[in-house]
Amino acid sequence: MRHLSFAHAPAVERLGQQIRQTVSAADALSDLQLLAPSRCHGWSALDVVVHLRMGLQEMVVGAGPTDDGPDHDAASYWASHPDDRDDDPVPHILWLRRVASAYGRPSAAVSHLKDVAEGAIVAVRSMQEGLIAFQGKHLRSGDFLATWVVELAVHQLDFDIDGDEPVGIDWARRTLEAIADADLSSGMDDRSAVLVGLGRIPPPAGVALYDSYPVSL
Repeated sequence: MRHLSFAHAPAVERLGQQIRQTVSAADALSDLQLLAPSRCHGWSALDVVVHLRMGLQEMVVGAGPTDDGPDHDAASYWASHPDDRDDDPVPHILWLRRVASAYGRPSAAVSHLKDVAEGAIVAVRSMQEGLIAFQGKHLRSGDFLATWVVELAVHQLDFDIDGDEPVGIDWARRTLEAIADADLSSGMDDRSAVLVGLGRIPPPAGVALYDSYPVSL
């Protein structure tokens, strides 16, 4: 795994843009489109919306300044997660479906996401540069914010709709390449490279991948 780090100020700006863009993409989906499968295996687009809403809430309330030195960067953050208790994703997928089903209509989940997103943007803009403690890890603030740029950019692609490229798509590619310690083919644009690197789609004919792909975030 390669070291990867991002400066604080650009990460603040990029994350604000990425939050608004991802929420706008979700808001463009009809109720029936939200019930359709996403590119994330086992998740509907609605499940993705609910996952993002809960993630942004956790980002706001779960992160805080720390005096401890960084033990993770923007790539190594993804090496583990508190929910990674085993290799069986099914219980979490079914749990997320149960949470999503609590909404009367899928569009209500998007409205909830929009409300949370506005608060998250305010929190991001007020964050001071420094060290952040989150999920038992310590990161520089720019790296912490960059992980959320990547999270939102990837899930915007998971909606599987035509639209603008996620503003964080290049950061997502850099993150995958750092995690895998291997560059993705220069013949692929950033969207294709990220989807291939995550295993969402197969590589184009004639494009070989290093054994460290696909990457899991």
